[in-house]
Amino acid sequence: MKKIYIFLIVITTIGFMEGCESVLDLAPVSTVTEGNYWQNPEQFEIFMTGIHSRLRTHVWDLERMGEFRADIFGESPMGTGTIEYLRLHLNTLNSADPVISNFGGFYTNINQLNLFISKTQDSDLLSQKDKNYFLGQAYGLRAFYYFHLLRSWGDVVLVKDPIFSFEIDKLEKAASSASEVMELIKEDIENSVSSFTEDYSFKANDKLFWSKAATLMLKSEVYLWSSRQMGGGTADATIAKTALTEIQTKIPSLGLLPNFKDVFSYNNKGNKELIFAIRNKLNEYTLFNGNFNKFLPREWDVINYYDSVNNVKLDVSTHTILTVSSSMYVAIYKSIFRKFSDLDTRKLASINGAYSLTDGNYSLVDGLWVNKYQGVFNLGLREMVDDFPIYRYADLLLMLAEAKSILGEEPANEINLVRQRAYASNYQLAVHGYPNLPGDGDINETLLNERLFEFLAEGKRWYDLRRFGKNYVFKYTTAKQDYQLLWPIDNTTLTNNKALVQTSGY
Repeated sequence: MKKIYIFLIVITTIGFMEGCESVLDLAPVSTVTEGNYWQNPEQFEIFMTGIHSRLRTHVWDLERMGEFRADIFGESPMGTGTIEYLRLHLNTLNSADPVISNFGGFYTNINQLNLFISKTQDSDLLSQKDKNYFLGQAYGLRAFYYFHLLRSWGDVVLVKDPIFSFEIDKLEKAASSASEVMELIKEDIENSVSSFTEDYSFKANDKLFWSKAATLMLKSEVYLWSSRQMGGGTADATIAKTALTEIQTKIPSLGLLPNFKDVFSYNNKGNKELIFAIRNKLNEYTLFNGNFNKFLPREWDVINYYDSVNNVKLDVSTHTILTVSSSMYVAIYKSIFRKFSDLDTRKLASINGAYSLTDGNYSLVDGLWVNKYQGVFNLGLREMVDDFPIYRYADLLLMLAEAKSILGEEPANEINLVRQRAYASNYQLAVHGYPNLPGDGDINETLLNERLFEFLAEGKRWYDLRRFGKNYVFKYTTAKQDYQLLWPIDNTTLTNNKALVQTSGY
């Protein structure tokens, strides 16, 4: 009987959530076959948990794909930096060094999802409720992966049926057009929505598993993209708006937290603002696969510098800095830091910096870093174990404002809810409310700015600029040519899959 090598990944999910220890009851990896799996509902549960666990390993690529080529990172870091990060923020990618190879490894999980969909559809072991929920998750997650592939490479290989011992770079199959990929994404979204039926619950009352709300958020994002980028216009914007208002109507427990910083707190996981997040946990898994040290300075690099707000020297026990030996590779542009209003609480909640102190005067030095994820101080070390939000309520509000703007409707209410939280006690409607801030004369610029301030380091900025149009990409980033809007395919993948064609321009 043919071995299902796909299980090699699923079986490494111990510890992803409480109650998954039953994975130890599986047969050894070398003997897992179709004959001794899919034998009870618990195995379906374990497999879906494994798919989510695998998604967690992709978050570093989601961050780099969605953020590093934009206008946030690129200042001189407090470390050596590397050619990888120079290529990203300078947009000098090429097929020999695309930074992200083999389509981010996403096809591995797509293939798992294909297998799961097939087995779940054919199973008579599951209750109809469980079958529906599983299929809702699987179709939604597959659409999520393909949407990232579409926005990053355009034309990509479509695979809907499970393939055993699967390697995308050895699959002799040509890419489908971007329009065909979008067609599958929308089809999967509708299959997910219909599978969930009227079940708007969050599995285990948590936000680390895909849900109907996550599918509706993805649906809104997808249809806003097709509205602006693929000729969908107001019809697709209307669909996006309807999906967002459905979440508001059906899940009234969701909403903004009063304090922006609390959204990301380690002790506030699964809070009411989160809709879907990637779970990280102390002694289990580290944010960005342990690559967060590339964002943060080492203790000895900043030991003589100051926190200008609290008038104290930077200290690893109270500030988001590390004791690790690895250098900081990438820093936030000072121009981005200065773009925030000093009255906006998101400024210091999202970005930290080192200041020199001379004769009572503070001066900002190079090396601004992400302060949004603060981790926990544990046994003398700062451990970066915060959750990574994929969708949260502030995103719902700003996408709703965007859909309304496309439809010629008034977006002020949604924008002002986000701003009111951001400015807190400083908020004055006549000063800070839309359309009263400088730059509010252009709704696209308003939305892009608000999304920048709200979602910095959440893997959204590059995709936002792309969605609004290439002119915004060329205006705000180092990319100046059409071909730079997409990613090149690495040489190894092109060599092994002769049916693939390099991204045009590379």
